[in-house]
Amino acid sequence: MEPILGESKRRVCYFFDSDIGNYHYGPGHPMKPTRIRMCHSLVMNYGLYKKMEIFRAKPATKREMSQFHTDEYVDFLHRINPDNAQQFAKEQVKYNVGDDCPIFDGLFEYCSISAGGSMEGAARLSRDKCDIAVNWAGGLHHAKKAEASGFCYVNDIVLGILELLRYHQRVLYIDIDVHHGDGVEEAFYTTDRVMTCSFHKYGEFFPGTGEVRDNGIGKGKGYAVNVPLRDGINDENYQSIFQPVIKRVIEWYQPGAIVLQCGSDSLSGDRLGSFNLSMRGHAACVQFVKSFHLPLLLLGGGGYTVKSVSRTWAYETGLAAGVELQRNIPNNEYWEYYGPTYELDVRSSNMTDHNTPEYLQKVKEAVFEVLRDKNAAPSVPLQDVPKLRHDDEDENENEDMEDKDVRRPLRLWDKEKQNENSLSDSEDEGQGGRKHRQNHKEKEKEKEKGKSKSSSPNAKRRSKSPSKIISNNGTTSGTNGITNASGSGINIQSWASSIQQTPSTSTTNSTTTNRPPTTISPTTNAEKEKDDIEMTDSSNPSRTITGNGTSTHQPITNSTNNT
Repeated sequence: MEPILGESKRRVCYFFDSDIGNYHYGPGHPMKPTRIRMCHSLVMNYGLYKKMEIFRAKPATKREMSQFHTDEYVDFLHRINPDNAQQFAKEQVKYNVGDDCPIFDGLFEYCSISAGGSMEGAARLSRDKCDIAVNWAGGLHHAKKAEASGFCYVNDIVLGILELLRYHQRVLYIDIDVHHGDGVEEAFYTTDRVMTCSFHKYGEFFPGTGEVRDNGIGKGKGYAVNVPLRDGINDENYQSIFQPVIKRVIEWYQPGAIVLQCGSDSLSGDRLGSFNLSMRGHAACVQFVKSFHLPLLLLGGGGYTVKSVSRTWAYETGLAAGVELQRNIPNNEYWEYYGPTYELDVRSSNMTDHNTPEYLQKVKEAVFEVLRDKNAAPSVPLQDVPKLRHDDEDENENEDMEDKDVRRPLRLWDKEKQNENSLSDSEDEGQGGRKHRQNHKEKEKEKEKGKSKSSSPNAKRRSKSPSKIISNNGTTSGTNGITNASGSGINIQSWASSIQQTPSTSTTNSTTTNRPPTTISPTTNAEKEKDDIEMTDSSNPSRTITGNGTSTHQPITNSTNNT
């Protein structure tokens, strides 16, 4: 393991949950989650843990998944299991659960682990806790808003991008899986906040989408880039189109963060793929995207020859950490899988490349033509960061109180984060209290206006207790709707407002709280006479001096009847 010459040191966060390898799609199914455990074994035995931080992310909750998926679909995934599958026969047809997407024990937990790692990785990138986040359990790009597809149930990529959009104006999604990233493209097909760029096999091949002219609609017109390729593409031809397209897209779109789906079914010899990339040709895409020095979220995806997948992702983890792994595979618990060569390499075959230079040039020109219609990167108006709502179903909400050694995820801290000056403090707190702030002066002027409008000119204040503050529920402005004609996309405005909480009492989370003027209710003659013999101690609002010189204590009450 040697450092790569000329590489600047990057902070890398690596997410792995040991439970991910316990799940099984069923006998004969090509998707095998154990490939992630095999990759992790290589990562540890190569010593990469010394070069990065390793985390076990908190599994995503039902409410977090519902930021993209429908509540009914998430609830279905939560309830169904092989024992009660017959009770959900109609729902299985509705949600496309069956052959390619089978029901297995721990289905919901498997989806939670996958989504949790991507969301937590995006959260750490957004808060500048790392430069590169890696979650090989993620990258399930086929899942739709209310439908499973292509071995994918929950679209962790969309959930991760939504997390990035809380802090970044624009996010670029790049997909090098052999299959088209249809689920992610569909989710953001009508917005300019997310640009999708997919390099895939097109034609009579799953999912059958991803033509060059499919480039978005509405505000998203021109922000979906598809690069359809033919069978047998090799390293040289792949880089000849990947690098110029990605370079042009990044320079023009100017994203704040990049999500790279590293599906390994584009490797040579994959059970379901038809490309002819070597391990180093696949990893060259990661290295090229990394060279732009933008926050980068690396995710897994397809890959159905497990020994090739684990090799490639381990090698790309090393590239992310800035080291070149040695060719000989170290001893590990899956040693027998890597015979007979026991080398960290996946070579190209002698497969015929049907991507002629003329065809690649034609595709490249078509892609550049799509980008040429846009003059500059889209602007995004300023807006408040939407806050996550309290999740009553989160069993780990107070896990830090139970075990002080357990790390609390950043996205969980967001639920309790308070903006500066969002809490009301008393005007009697001396230096630093509200009476020393400009907003308090403005509030006093509003009170004076309220006094002048009072029906009784001799009305007096009974105490100096702070008046109630009413907060208006403001919605986030300046966001772009993300929905498509089928209703399967996202509406960022509704998403932001639905997860944003603004209490209606003195404690607020919004920095744009409107405080209406206080109206002083008129006093009666009896009260006026009582006021003549009562005084309020200015040093203690709860202490009242009566006419006979004795003092009594009474609770502080609000001086207004209406606000």
